[in-house]
Amino acid sequence: MWSEIFTAVALVLVIEGLIPFISPMGYRKAVSQLAQLPPRGIRITGFLSMLLGILILYGLR
Repeated sequence: MWSEIFTAVALVLVIEGLIPFISPMGYRKAVSQLAQLPPRGIRITGFLSMLLGILILYGLR
């Protein structure tokens, strides 16, 4: 069980590192735009991201 959790965390770190590695300026622009959103907009973005992750996991299982 713990190895699966650590594997999942490692994959998240790899995937999140891909975008700034591939396109640092695009990443900077996206983060800048995200920082200008009101807290509700950031919360909705986070919720949609979690929902997409859940749907992908459900589809894979």
